[in-house]
Amino acid sequence: MFANSLWALLPPVIAIALALITKEVYSSLMIGIIAGGLLYAEFNPVVAINHVFVDGMIAQIADPWNVGILIFLVVLGSVVMLMNRAGGSGAFGRWASEHVKTPVGAQLATIALGVLIFIDDYFNCLTVGSVMRPVTDKNRISREKLAYLIDATAAPVCIIAPISSWAAAVTGFVDGANGLTLFIRAIPYNLYAFLTFVMMLTLALGKFDYGSMKKAEKEHKEAIMPDGTLRHSSITGAEDQPNPPVSERGRVIHLVLPIVSLIVCCVIGMIYTGGFFDGESFVDAFANADASVGLVLGSMVALFITIIFYLATRVLNFEECMNAVPEGFKSMVPAILILTLAWTLKGMTDSLGAAEYVAGLVENFAENGMIMGFLPAFVFLIGAFLAFATGTSWGTFGLLIPIVVSAFHSDVNNELMIIAISACMAGAVCGDHCSPISDTTIMASAGAQCEHIRHVSTQLPYAATVAAVSFVGYIVAGFARSWLVALPVGIAMMLATLLVIRQRTEATEK
Repeated sequence: MFANSLWALLPPVIAIALALITKEVYSSLMIGIIAGGLLYAEFNPVVAINHVFVDGMIAQIADPWNVGILIFLVVLGSVVMLMNRAGGSGAFGRWASEHVKTPVGAQLATIALGVLIFIDDYFNCLTVGSVMRPVTDKNRISREKLAYLIDATAAPVCIIAPISSWAAAVTGFVDGANGLTLFIRAIPYNLYAFLTFVMMLTLALGKFDYGSMKKAEKEHKEAIMPDGTLRHSSITGAEDQPNPPVSERGRVIHLVLPIVSLIVCCVIGMIYTGGFFDGESFVDAFANADASVGLVLGSMVALFITIIFYLATRVLNFEECMNAVPEGFKSMVPAILILTLAWTLKGMTDSLGAAEYVAGLVENFAENGMIMGFLPAFVFLIGAFLAFATGTSWGTFGLLIPIVVSAFHSDVNNELMIIAISACMAGAVCGDHCSPISDTTIMASAGAQCEHIRHVSTQLPYAATVAAVSFVGYIVAGFARSWLVALPVGIAMMLATLLVIRQRTEATEK
């Protein structure tokens, strides 16, 4: 009765709306999950309860991919806690305060690090957050702004990096054509990713903010105590606890080496799962990699390297290292709980056929032979809405990309198909970027130690601005069919839009 219809989109809409209204994410997700279970069971409470907990929550937690991500989160939390206890984070903060002395410099450094860590968005969120948090704190940048910069350099970077877990995922969803070739050809048309960079750089260099982010930045500066500490605590609750002893022997190397170990080990772990050591090429190994398993293997090895390094340099003793490991686990509990509920909500929407319903709209659009020049813009909107409602960009890829490819009969020489595939990827990243139930958004909050709903509400106006300009850009691309036209036009429109917003913001302050 409710499956494969517009009703299938109601549970995520309820959850997202309640989260934005109440600013409370746990109860909002639970209400959305219950609504999905009741719709699936046609309001039979016994069937609904069984579906929510057995087919939903337990099944999602038991999924090997999800288990891998949870383990990765726990290990990353432990590594970050070890770095803090060893004094590495504090030493890096002191070093950075000498070299990065302005808010603009801190934002540009955060963006640069986010671009450099292009292997995987989960790894990007937590690594950039742990490294740059001391720097942005020193330069009086709010945790909301840091969370936005982390989130905006996670998925948008991965979706234009040929060697990344995202490239591998997209490649796997393409049948009847060379997926990696299509991915590379679609990169110049990924307007949302490129315009997100334009947005970040313009805001940083222009020294302005607008909307709820501007309010958050003002509140942050007012919350800074004379000693430089904040009056409010972080999402993890770690700052609410008595401060544990921090080693006075910590140096910058005690943060740099664990981070480098994480990057190197996670890359090796990913290509290992893709068969690199069995004779596969580096590119093919990435295309076949299991990112979840690879990140677990890499992060575990990096954890052991970190502990051995700290013991060898006597910055921490064995007991202090072992005490830090469970504390790191505790710091990730809020993110793990939100992820679990978000995955359960996704399970409800999947069982109701929400994705298939939306994908059917795209297929009908293509089959009806409507004005094809508008197809990329339409695909972008559908991809953004589907990813926003379900919280998954990869699931959006899996449904929409095969439809787009089949609509053009796998004709790799058709430029409009390349544009439509790029629009699908851009829309999925856009929706994932905006959605409160997206795992990337959740981990960006955890990485920045920012309250999740505050991150979502402050980021949404920025992401929506880029999405609106990207939509117009895809109309241009659909008719011009050349990235040499579409991308410069999109950048020009983005800059003009931000200029107008800045002028109006300044005018309202006078």
